[in-house]
Order: sequence, then C-alpha cells, then structure tokens
Amino acid sequence: MRLQSAIFDMDGTLLDSMPMWQTLGSVLAANHGAVPPPDLDRQVASLGLWEGTAYCKELFGLSETVEELVNEIWGRIEHFYLHEVRPKAGVVHFLSILKMEGVWMYVATATDRPLAEAALKTAGIDGFFRGIVTAREAGQSKREGPEVYERALRRLQSTKKDTVVFEDALHALRTAKAAGFRTAAVYDASEPEQEELRRLAEYYIQSFEEMTE
Repeated sequence: MRLQSAIFDMDGTLLDSMPMWQTLGSVLAANHGAVPPPDLDRQVASLGLWEGTAYCKELFGLSETVEELVNEIWGRIEHFYLHEVRPKAGVVHFLSILKMEGVWMYVATATDRPLAEAALKTAGIDGFFRGIVTAREAGQSKREGPEVYERALRRLQSTKKDTVVFEDALHALRTAKAAGFRTAAVYDASEPEQEELRRLAEYYIQSFEEMTE
C-alpha cells in the first residue's frame, strides 16, 4: 500500500466503539429494569437517537421524558469516550509505522468534535493526526457526499491519487470511492456487507495486526 497521506474514519475503523453504539437501546432498558426484546437495538439504530428513545419510552412505559432519556444516553456515550474506548487491535502499531514513514494523517468522522477529540485521546492515538474534520463541520453526512473527505484532503495539502481513505462502513466507502479517492475497507462486525466492501475497495483489511506482521 503506497500512500503519502491518509484519511481515517474513527468509529469502527480506528476505535472499537461500534458495540457501544449498537447496544444503546438494550442498555437503556436494563438501566430501567426492563427486559429488552431481541431486536430492540436494531430497531433503535434504524430509528435514530430521538425516535429510538421515544420508541423505548413507549415500549417500556418509562416515566421520564424523551429529553431526559436522551440525556441519559448521551451521558453513557460521553462516559464511554472519556474513560473506556480503546483502539482496534493493531491500530497503534500501524499508525506508528505510517508516522515514521512520513505519512500525514487526518480523521474524518461523523462524531462531533468534542467527543471525537476525547475518544482519540482516551484511546491514546490523538498524537498521530494533524487534525479532525467532522461531518457537522463539513455540512454534509458521509451518506450525502464527500465534503468531509475533501476538507481533510485540502488540509493535508495532498492529492487523491496519493491519499487512501480508511472506512469500515459500506455507505461511507462508496462515497469516498465515487469522489475519486483510493479506499481501504476495514473489517468491523457492525457492517454486514463485507463482500461488497471487499469488491469495491482497493485494499481490504481484516485486521490492522495483519498489516504489521
């Protein structure tokens, strides 16, 4: 893999954080003494935070307001990023090699800046990156378009042919590839479409540990 610069997604790519996002519904239920049905987390994920929380409130007959429950969930998310999140296996070594080789690196994430900065610091990898661009700052989600990658590229002062975008989610990788970036698909159990990721990406990474063996 030859590159002069790299743009990394954060959750599911650099950080082992997707299990937290995928269990917010069941954790909320358990915190209120309710037994979550098997498909609760899938339902909550498909609805989004506010609608998913409202769904849990109605399903379990919770007395708290939706806003109070959303604040409870955000408290869980913030605690995770501030105290618990860890890098995926092999990430630190891989980033160390890239930095040693003079590769400039940026993070392009859907997570808002305060949480993203906290997460990278907690995971001990914040020092590898020249900066962060968030989807909110770019004014466009990764489903909507590539602006978050384009901004990162401009700040890296690089070109698309010399830059690789690392992503674990199929929709995001499609966006980067359609915009002309070279792409590396990173395996995460949260993405079911692994064969399509493998087909689309120039590189497929089952584990960062394999990259440094």
